Amino acid sequence: MRGLTNTLKTTALLGALTVLLVLAGQWFGGTQGMIVAFILAVLMNGGAYWFSDKLALSMAGAREVSRYEAPHLYQMVAYLAQRANLPMPRVYLIDSAAPNAFATGRDPQHGAVAVTTGLLQLLNDDEVAAVIAHELGHIKNRDTLISTIAATFAGAIAILADMAQWALLLGGFGRHDEDTEDSGLAGVVSGLLLILVAPIAATLIQLAISRTREFEADAAGATISGSPLALASALRKIEAWKQRLPLATNPAMANLYIVNPLDGGAIVKLFSTHPPTEERIARLEQMAIRQRALVW
Repeated sequence: MRGLTNTLKTTALLGALTVLLVLAGQWFGGTQGMIVAFILAVLMNGGAYWFSDKLALSMAGAREVSRYEAPHLYQMVAYLAQRANLPMPRVYLIDSAAPNAFATGRDPQHGAVAVTTGLLQLLNDDEVAAVIAHELGHIKNRDTLISTIAATFAGAIAILADMAQWALLLGGFGRHDEDTEDSGLAGVVSGLLLILVAPIAATLIQLAISRTREFEADAAGATISGSPLALASALRKIEAWKQRLPLATNPAMANLYIVNPLDGGAIVKLFSTHPPTEERIARLEQMAIRQRALVW
């Protein structure tokens, strides 16, 4: 059921991306622009499905490591993947002092886990294992494809907004089939709408992936690692360090990380791609209480 839901969401996102690009092409270049945009959309959809994981890893500055380059990390991932009954994912390191991690891959057979060097330095082994288990939970729940495509989609929207801004500044926005004042005004209005609405649309698209997936990955990760409290402690530390060591990343990728690396006020939190970290910690603590009750 989970896989079917994510498949439907993926199809909807790719369809929405096609419509968005075609409309943008019409705004920029009329019928000819619409045809070019449709061809571009087809290419982007194929690329998003097959190569979105590579794009996400590249955007994050992640480098793949072998069992010889990072033996302790590699062994930890292998052990947890075995506990989760998953194929061994590829292991990546991100050279950043900020603690964080994400998973990607179009299916469990092509999974990848990326952690920052800061995560390994600032968290203890139990906490690192719990974070990795959370990411394996995303892979097991088949969240990674839809999350990575959402990041690609958000990036595409941001590019369209930038194009609209420059076109508006240079006076080249909109179709020029009719050189009239009305068509010029329509182009300006369209440009302003795209510039203003695009960032909100990108965020809403990421929110559409559903913040509940983080709760589900937390539960899966706690089960895989066997320690809900270790994951709760890891989330608490990552959230605290986020204030002191912000992770430099593309905003379009924020939904991929275990904790949203971007910070902001109440409005930003309202539209966050993640549920409140405090709520996630509380659920994990309740999960630990239930586990102890079962043992007793």
